Amino acid sequence: MVEIKQGLMGTLEYNTDLFNADTITRMLGHFQTLLEGIVANPEQQICDLPLLPKTEQHQLLVEWNNTQTNYIQNKCCIHELFEAQVERSPDAIAVIFEDEQLTYEELNHRANQLAHYLRSLGVKPEVLVGICVERSLEMVIGILGILKAGGAYVPLDPAYPKERLAFMLEDAQISVLLTQQRLVKELPQREAKVVCLDADWEIIAQKNHKNLSTKFTFKNLAYVIYTSGSTGKPKGVMLSHSNLYNHMFWMQATFPLTKKDKVLQKTPFGFDASVWEFYAPLLAGGQLLIAKPGGHTDSAYLLKLIAQQQVTTVQLVPSLLQMLLEQGGIETCHSLKHVFCGGEILPVTLQESLLSKLDVNLHNLYGPTEACIDATFWNCQREIYPQLVPIGRPISNTQIYILDQNLQPVPVGVPGELYIGGVGVARGYLNLPELTAIKFIPNPFSNESGSRLYKTGDLVRYLPNGDIEILGRIDYQVKIRGFRIELGEIEARLNQHAKVREAVVVTWDDELTDKRLVAYVSPQSNQELTVIELRSFLKEKLPEYMIPSTFVLLQTLPLTPNGKLDRRSLPAPETLRPELEATYVMPQTEMEQAIATIWQKALNIENIGIHDNFFELGGHSLLLVKVNSQLREIFKTDLSLLDMFRYPTISSLAQSFSPIKNQTTSFHKPNNDIPVEKLKDGKANQKKRLQKIKSISNSSGVNE
Repeated sequence: MVEIKQGLMGTLEYNTDLFNADTITRMLGHFQTLLEGIVANPEQQICDLPLLPKTEQHQLLVEWNNTQTNYIQNKCCIHELFEAQVERSPDAIAVIFEDEQLTYEELNHRANQLAHYLRSLGVKPEVLVGICVERSLEMVIGILGILKAGGAYVPLDPAYPKERLAFMLEDAQISVLLTQQRLVKELPQREAKVVCLDADWEIIAQKNHKNLSTKFTFKNLAYVIYTSGSTGKPKGVMLSHSNLYNHMFWMQATFPLTKKDKVLQKTPFGFDASVWEFYAPLLAGGQLLIAKPGGHTDSAYLLKLIAQQQVTTVQLVPSLLQMLLEQGGIETCHSLKHVFCGGEILPVTLQESLLSKLDVNLHNLYGPTEACIDATFWNCQREIYPQLVPIGRPISNTQIYILDQNLQPVPVGVPGELYIGGVGVARGYLNLPELTAIKFIPNPFSNESGSRLYKTGDLVRYLPNGDIEILGRIDYQVKIRGFRIELGEIEARLNQHAKVREAVVVTWDDELTDKRLVAYVSPQSNQELTVIELRSFLKEKLPEYMIPSTFVLLQTLPLTPNGKLDRRSLPAPETLRPELEATYVMPQTEMEQAIATIWQKALNIENIGIHDNFFELGGHSLLLVKVNSQLREIFKTDLSLLDMFRYPTISSLAQSFSPIKNQTTSFHKPNNDIPVEKLKDGKANQKKRLQKIKSISNSSGVNE
């Protein structure tokens, strides 16, 4: 900076390997705007000083949010859109489940009968109806029937622990619960009226099968889905018909389906990504194909189903897509036209791998439950962004703002928190007005009365052309294999254990084991605490996907000088065999030794006994696919993933091979030196990566 006759003149030198001319030009504009603001109002606080020139601010706030689309003036409810489709194609096949199927008219009639029955039980607008069923025709009938009766459905996963289901039933004040006869004994104690969609159908079938008269509006609730909560309890997100209406019309306009399309429904219905799987085909005259219970974790089954049934549209979290690619055979799924990814960051390598194997349209979707399924989208293109896959731009009638902690828009390329506005924003959290007020704030950029923004907690930045790159989180919410998890919820549950003094849960990520949860626990004074106790305790309270795969017991958790938890000083989890109920028994036979070697490499554990459970060692479905592939190659046999779920120990797996197979099947013994080397390398790299992860976590914000 030098002084000349006309004033001050500045020169900016920059490294062209790090910055391009456009970025530097924007920076100079920001600096000039800042100086002008200081001169105009020298008493103003720094946080309130302007940084963006008016043209750039207009681009960020207005131009890149110009998504207004008027689909239909006279909006209606989702089930009414379905009824309109029934009129157009009554005899077409609507839904298929294994060897069962229903036409549009048959599905509509059954849903109407259920709706009339529910009306007789007092179901009306804003009444929440629980539905706890396995994936089946009853699931589709149940959801449609609840909506037609005017109620809002609350999905309850039968696999959840009873304590979690009991909380959801009580919190939602469920008075009517739809289920199946075989699940009744597994449900918690409840006051709700239980209706079995199978055993009670003779009674339900006596009701009128005609469409019900409309007694509610598109502003009424359509569903409430519970997500992980940092307080130790899940929280219900309330979504209306208008939220869902906008999403479904955007999706059909952007990715139009026809009567020739088949959509695979395989996402557990307790997650909002399942919602569009149900309605996308049913509103377009296509076919809804229901995967069997548990089928969403079996990559071989999914590939076979897609190929046999000629599925055209499927939704996969990136980790499941990785499983399908590693399973082998996705190149035979020629019927696929659209693959939608979401729930996790989509790696470039995964994008390139799929597009190199299959001529398909790959779409990267982003959106929290609080914004009705999706808020942004990106149509993947090879080699456009060699280092990343962006989440794209906002969907119709949705606004995206990237803001700093003072709710000021950040410049292009600068990280900030993502806020979502528009018609997709949920009503809020059920029975949690204080949390709703914190997370759903007044929209400072809108003149529309009641307009709000949802504070996502996601750290993102704008790319120069307006596409958005997701960078991570500003709090301790994580996504593991597509599951949204608040680490605070697991910590709160651990701290409820009578022998636990304090606990913290972090994510661990390395090349050998992928992302997993690690719990650090210190016991109460003079108390003996075991990993077996902790794991059993959590299994009674949390879904399986929220159970840490590794527990590290410490006398005390490390603290900073000011008394706060020092995450950077948490020790790296060891690669030793964890504490298990099973006594360690060394592999004896050549077959057991071969299986153990593969498991050691996959799980990053040095010693594994023949009675150790694969899943208690930290294994999960993605690792299972890798192990399955290696076992099939070595043993030259058709070992299914289902077999590996049935036989989760080395001993049971070895015994599952018949004596004939054991005598006739030859296999190549894996090189034992390779796993040991990788274990050592992985252990060394773990400490480096953990320090990096802890450093990022320590410098970020706190949980809600």
